[in-house]
Amino acid sequence: MFPWYPLERQVIVIGSASKISRDESEKYFVTRPRGSQIGAWASAQSSHLASREELEQRYAGAAAKWPEGTAVPRPAHWGGYRVTPLNIEFWQGRYSRLHDRLRYERTATSGDWELSRYYP
Repeated sequence: MFPWYPLERQVIVIGSASKISRDESEKYFVTRPRGSQIGAWASAQSSHLASREELEQRYAGAAAKWPEGTAVPRPAHWGGYRVTPLNIEFWQGRYSRLHDRLRYERTATSGDWELSRYYP
């Protein structure tokens, strides 16, 4: 779910997620901007960070380790997930609870997307 409360909007995605292979992760990593590649080494993602300065120092250290013109290797911990949606719902808040709900659902037979409107 991706809510934007001040705008009275949200998107809900329902489906399955699976980890992508090391090979796919490697192929994607090399397409990332250099700063993002170095940032992957600098960030202990979702760990407690004492200060912004600590992150910037780690980034500077990684940038020094792989100077401009050298390839930045993919960290072993870096990878991705593929989300395969089965339905995606868009909700827009409206006055008097007459909200809009539009849902795209993948049909089982053809795999095409079907659009339906739902009561709020």
